Amino acid sequence: MKNFFFPDRAHSRWLILLIDQMIVVWTLFISIVLTNTLNYTDVFNSGNAVYVALYCFIAAGVFISLRIHTGIIRYSNTEDILRVFLAVFVTSLLFVSVNKILSQRFQLLWHQMDKALILNFFISSSLLILMRILVKGVFLFFKELKSETKENILIYGSEKKAILIKKAIEQNGDSDLNIIGFIDDNRDRVDKYLEQKKVYHSCSVALLKEKHNIKKILFAEDALNTLNKKKIIDICVNEGIKVIMVPPSDKWLYGKLDSHQLRDLKIEDLLEREPIKLNKKNILKDLSGKCILVTGAAGSIGSEIVRQALQYSPKSVILCDQAETPLHDLKLELEDNFQDANVKIFMANVQNLNRIRTLFELYKPEIVFHAAAYKHVPMMENNPAEAILTNVLGTKNMADISMEFGVEKFVMISTDKAVKPTNVMGASKRLAEIYIQSLNSPEIISTGEITTQASRTRFVTTRFGNVLGSNGSVIPRFKSQIEKRGPITVTDPEITRYFMTIPEAVQLVMEAGAMGKGGEIYLFDMGKPVKIVDLALNMIKLAGLTPYVDVDIVFTGLRPGEKLYEELLLIDEEIIPTHHPKIKISQKVAYNYLYVNQIIKDLIVLNNDGNDLNMVKKMKEIIPDYISNNSRFEELDLLVAN
Repeated sequence: MKNFFFPDRAHSRWLILLIDQMIVVWTLFISIVLTNTLNYTDVFNSGNAVYVALYCFIAAGVFISLRIHTGIIRYSNTEDILRVFLAVFVTSLLFVSVNKILSQRFQLLWHQMDKALILNFFISSSLLILMRILVKGVFLFFKELKSETKENILIYGSEKKAILIKKAIEQNGDSDLNIIGFIDDNRDRVDKYLEQKKVYHSCSVALLKEKHNIKKILFAEDALNTLNKKKIIDICVNEGIKVIMVPPSDKWLYGKLDSHQLRDLKIEDLLEREPIKLNKKNILKDLSGKCILVTGAAGSIGSEIVRQALQYSPKSVILCDQAETPLHDLKLELEDNFQDANVKIFMANVQNLNRIRTLFELYKPEIVFHAAAYKHVPMMENNPAEAILTNVLGTKNMADISMEFGVEKFVMISTDKAVKPTNVMGASKRLAEIYIQSLNSPEIISTGEITTQASRTRFVTTRFGNVLGSNGSVIPRFKSQIEKRGPITVTDPEITRYFMTIPEAVQLVMEAGAMGKGGEIYLFDMGKPVKIVDLALNMIKLAGLTPYVDVDIVFTGLRPGEKLYEELLLIDEEIIPTHHPKIKISQKVAYNYLYVNQIIKDLIVLNNDGNDLNMVKKMKEIIPDYISNNSRFEELDLLVAN
């Protein structure tokens, strides 16, 4: 029966118009009868038939003009009801006006129908609205019967965005979701009804789960502030309710919410972070119309720098990397998403000075984002020679060539592991920082090693912690281990890290790069440090599983070079605030270029000898606070100290 009255395809709008006009005609006759004291003989005559026909003709025009017949009745709302009232009211006014004009021009007898029209307004509009309410009610009745086989869900919020989600789900005939109600902490809305659904307080989630077997709650991605987000998500995660994120309505396909657009909550969504506000005018001024070079462009940070840089209308963007397949994949992505962009691919290893020189001669970049680096701590602990060649010599090559070709700005991407390093990777990045800072010292010009033109290059360093979702991040590994039902491997129960998402890290890189005058190390507000074991626990819960029951967690011990806690600031560095609340400047530490340049040359000579111990010993002599941890190089600390 439901399929007969409510087929998946809506009934013809002309059928709706016909039904509306039938109601209009009969209600007008009824009104005339009632206002004529039920005297049928005075009502059913040719004169009144003309007036009814004229009224029906005007009503049809008004209803078509106001598109009353185009709405799907089963989804009627308050706006549709108001439009029905307006249509009947406008029809009555037009009928009176037209009737008077005709009676005056053609000397037709004007029947006093004021009382009938007033009565008809209330009867006609009431029946038209009642018809819509009855149709919607019957539809909801059949829907409730069918919903017993659907999955019960809740929607977070009770504002416009939450209501839009509810309507989108209900209008999707293929949806297998049944909405129980809304969740909101707004006391003015709790225990009230919106769109026939009750608004519950967040403390009711556990009871609703038991009563209705709730397994999912839907969130609008752009409708959460930090405090409420953390509170309600914590409740859901602890109750084993899956959190589903709904994209903003302007991203729905063809204006409709598709089930494929719904996504599970990511661990990145749990970061306690307010949206980053950028000075886009400053960034636009810095990048617009410029030739931009990104090294390490195929990596997670480098590729995001490319994506964001392309949004600021650069003249061209050069993608430099030695990783062939990831670079090719990025090229295909950019061709799909930035079809009009001028993107150039240049494969090169930053260790190869001649190849880098060819790049600069060919494209003459004006802005350089240097993201190319080896970053995996245990890998570099076992291969220190490569860490030095790429992270130190590679950075030196890029910086020297940038000065030689008069690059306007050079932005280096560093890491919190460069602060009080306990591993080769962190120490190599600290050496790179030192070299970059030394290039802003005044004695460079007098050395004769570079031209006076090089003094125009401003060198800026950005330093931040771990990036969620980056290549080599714990997130992909934990996901893989959870899919296999564990165990999840964590090095130590106390190990903590600072985390950012890739987009927000790069946004801050762009902002810091734009404001940099030269010589600064910019530090980013990483929020609160996160215990890796807590990260693992949350990921298990987000997967709808129970920690230590469905998925175990085992502790494997710190890996070579790892430390429990990361820092962003050296002892001899002081913080200077900037106009951006999430960006601070490390007080400049003066480094003599001649000295730094010579020690790096000495280090490269040792590196070429192939003796890891001698090379790492030299690094420890250069960086006094480089103390190895859980590493084969710990024995060198005593030698250096003595």
